[in-house]
Amino acid sequence: MRSKLKKFAANEEARNVVQPGKELFDTISGRWREVMFQNDNDIVLELACGRGEYTTGLAEVDPNRNFIGVDIKGDRIHKGSQHALENGLDNVAFLRTHILHLEKFFGDNEVNEIWIVFPDPRPKDKDIRRRLTNQRFIDMYRRILAPGGELRLKTDNTGFYEYTLEVINEVEDLELIEETSDLYESLLIEEHHGISTKYEKIWTAKGERIKYVKFRFRQ
Repeated sequence: MRSKLKKFAANEEARNVVQPGKELFDTISGRWREVMFQNDNDIVLELACGRGEYTTGLAEVDPNRNFIGVDIKGDRIHKGSQHALENGLDNVAFLRTHILHLEKFFGDNEVNEIWIVFPDPRPKDKDIRRRLTNQRFIDMYRRILAPGGELRLKTDNTGFYEYTLEVINEVEDLELIEETSDLYESLLIEEHHGISTKYEKIWTAKGERIKYVKFRFRQ
């Protein structure tokens, strides 16, 4: 508990964390470039970012884009936030909120790309609406993504991967760009920039194949 309290206190002070209790939490929508990043670069989201390994990893690979990790857990966000601050990654921020509230924090067409990296697959039928590629989430992504903006999924879960492909096929204005059921043995391997999360390393060590899907809304 004491460790968590220290992390929460650090988040309160961190300039790259937007969370309840801070002024920006209620005023940031449509203003991320102006207020947080002070540039006109593209914005990339990582949803359910956990410790922010992908958010910070992508930011290191591409310093000319802005990266925002979104997660409800403050103690998880803390690690990514501190890594960014300690390494001068001014193109990184974190938003502490539930993904269902995403539309409150981003204006129309404000985001250029969305990464969904090893989300909870929600395998039970009763939890279908909680899957991050369910149509109710797709409808949110449609509003905040700029024209031509891409969505990228990495998962170890075959059921979630197949479900996502079904959604892409069923939603009229979605189009599949590329997909593979074995990222590390495919020509798409360079697309993930060699970034691996804690959980990805666990599953690949057990021999699980990593699935990858890239898709977008038709213009």
